[in-house]
Amino acid sequence: MKKLVFLIFATVLSGSLIAQTTNWTIDKAHSRLAFTVVHLGLSDIEGDFKDFDVKIKSAKADFSDAIFEMTSKINSINTGIEKRDKHLKSPDFFDATKNPTMTFISSSIKKVGKNKFKLTGNLTIAGVTKKVTMDLIHRGTIDEKDHTKRAAFQLTGTINRKDFNVGTGTSKMVVSETVKIKADGAFKNK
Repeated sequence: MKKLVFLIFATVLSGSLIAQTTNWTIDKAHSRLAFTVVHLGLSDIEGDFKDFDVKIKSAKADFSDAIFEMTSKINSINTGIEKRDKHLKSPDFFDATKNPTMTFISSSIKKVGKNKFKLTGNLTIAGVTKKVTMDLIHRGTIDEKDHTKRAAFQLTGTINRKDFNVGTGTSKMVVSETVKIKADGAFKNK
């Protein structure tokens, strides 16, 4: 009898934990996935990806158990200069025909301060997957009039483009090897 009661309790508990997981979808009008490189060691060149999607799953209100999944279309890269964008999509850099998407799937999140986290996961660019860790700030959560919630995050960090075989034939004097990442995202629970 004790085993039966325990089994029922465990089933109810696991079911309630699954039911409490909240799915968050991106509000694209209030989100941006951007990058910065240095050109000729002198000037910052910024760009972003216009077509991207991010989903978050979390059971905890403080997001300390959150799982992030991001997909971005390489052909949506935008630096404001059409000729440069075309070059970035070419085999010299991202090779968008061969590798049309860039993805990130988190594997762990570690709270390091109030609303501050280290987010670790697998980033895939140009067919190469590497583990990266970025800084994540939960900028807050508010209640909306339609009884949903809105949460906002800012992610920052750096990667080395050559780790992903991006622009390996381009000197770091022309385009820095270090790429700064900055993503701002607003999300709704639906």
